[in-house]
Amino acid sequence: MIIPIVAYGDPVLKKKAKDITPEYPKFSELIENMYYTMYEAHGVGLAAPQIGLPIRVFLVDTTPFAEDESYTPEEQEQLANFKKTFVNAEILEEEGEEWAFSEGCLSIPGINEDVFRKPKVTIRYQDENFKEYTETYDGLIARVIQHEYDHIEGVLFTDKLSSLKKRLIKGKLVNISKGKCNAEYRMRFPAASKKR
Repeated sequence: MIIPIVAYGDPVLKKKAKDITPEYPKFSELIENMYYTMYEAHGVGLAAPQIGLPIRVFLVDTTPFAEDESYTPEEQEQLANFKKTFVNAEILEEEGEEWAFSEGCLSIPGINEDVFRKPKVTIRYQDENFKEYTETYDGLIARVIQHEYDHIEGVLFTDKLSSLKKRLIKGKLVNISKGKCNAEYRMRFPAASKKR
């Protein structure tokens, strides 16, 4: 089932999400729906707050990046095979010299900006079966993880921009929150939820 993606301006996107337990209702169905929703929207990551749930769950599938020929064959293979569900995640360490990369977000359609992040991340998380792991990732995979992790911390990529950049995109962000944007996938806008 496709779940509408929550648009910029909805308070759920600014909330720090809560841990969940294996008793969470219909969890495997939720994960399945989240993957389906992410693929329909052509995303490489999706966090539960983006579908209106303030819980510490996000998914990442970097396969679309594997077609980019600017990466080495080894990097392409790594990107093509990276698909994971992260539950109750906690970033333990971010290392290295920050680098810029143009990021976008399914909750903020039509806006892409350079965001600086550290290239290496160590994260402790549980998978969809609540088995725990501590792993280190680098490069683009680390970046996608950091972006999605920010969502469960109530942080958007636009929060990381300079005050000048924020001023330049303010009008676009206001329009998104009012539903004045073009997205090729189903969305839920804050203004619409206030009318209910």
